[in-house]
Amino acid sequence: MTAPGKKIILGISGGVAAYKAAELARLWVKAGYRVQGAMTEAATHFVGTATLQALTGQPVLTDLWGADGSGMDHIHASRDADLIVVAPASANFMSRLAQGRADDLLSTLCLARTCPLMLAPAMNREMWSNPATQTNFEKLRAEGVGFIGPASGEQACGETGLGRMSEPQDIFDAVERFFGPKPLDGKIVLLTAGPTFEPIDPVRGITNLSSGKMGYALATAAREAGAQVILVSGPTCLATPGGVSRVDVTSASEMLDAVMTHLHEADIFIGVAAVADYRPASANTQKIKKSEQSLTLELLPNQDILATVAALPNAPFCVGFAAETENLLEFAEAKRQKKRLPMLVANRAQDVLGADAAELVILDDQGSHPLPRADKATQARLIIHHLTTLLP
Repeated sequence: MTAPGKKIILGISGGVAAYKAAELARLWVKAGYRVQGAMTEAATHFVGTATLQALTGQPVLTDLWGADGSGMDHIHASRDADLIVVAPASANFMSRLAQGRADDLLSTLCLARTCPLMLAPAMNREMWSNPATQTNFEKLRAEGVGFIGPASGEQACGETGLGRMSEPQDIFDAVERFFGPKPLDGKIVLLTAGPTFEPIDPVRGITNLSSGKMGYALATAAREAGAQVILVSGPTCLATPGGVSRVDVTSASEMLDAVMTHLHEADIFIGVAAVADYRPASANTQKIKKSEQSLTLELLPNQDILATVAALPNAPFCVGFAAETENLLEFAEAKRQKKRLPMLVANRAQDVLGADAAELVILDDQGSHPLPRADKATQARLIIHHLTTLLP
């Protein structure tokens, strides 16, 4: 428990996942939080107000006009709140929030809030992936609304996919992190993520296998730890983490330029991107036609971004990544020593590329520190925690 006595408004919108809100309220109350329930009319068709009132010890807010008819519940309730969490947040509720509508108690309360807001989306997978929902998601996130999930899994409709509400324990843990200590408060983290792409001609190029998931997870973890984060990203399909400033690049040279542009701001540099080691000496302006003849490409080495940054006078605290296919610890430690890095994260390339979970090893001046197999979000938080213990 990190914040006993903190007040959380638990908003519940209409959706079958509303039943999970009861367990979430129980977890918070047990941990010492003060919980105030607020429900949409649609939510009351899935879970009764009596259940939430019994768990929280507080009357549940449902009517925009309030019990005394003053119509001020949406003002009074949020003024002493430390956080509002809407779980589940339906597609309809997200849409109304993105439009700034205030046509029921919960949406009006969120609009009139003076505290942070977090949403735990829950909806059918097709509803979540619909462009309209994604537009609302991006708009809300750009406005500083935090998101927990959604998760992927079996849904009430019988389909399986992204859109399932995060489990109550996961939402509880996210709120604990929100109220927890911020060891990187006041720090600026600059990191690279994803692959680079070196053009051969207008339709072909040299790249590396990288989903960007670990880099984006680290950006999220650093932001959770209180840092201002600048993410220099190669081509990926991933959404920008909330509160993170993103710079899109394609080639290794573009990534280097972006890093050097922002480096003067950074206290910490994390090189996660799978940067292409080589580029074609020249890229054809027209598509190379297929023929029966062999094709020879002259390749030139790209400048090593991490080594360049680490070698600078007054360089920021640098963290590297090493993906090896053999002799993991030997090769990774040699890389750390060669680039004079205080910290390096190593993994077997064949185990991690494109995967959502992995086993990692952190190397520093004190030796090696294995991390157990876990999802990348968990690994990212462990990496950031280790980093904070090494900062001068």
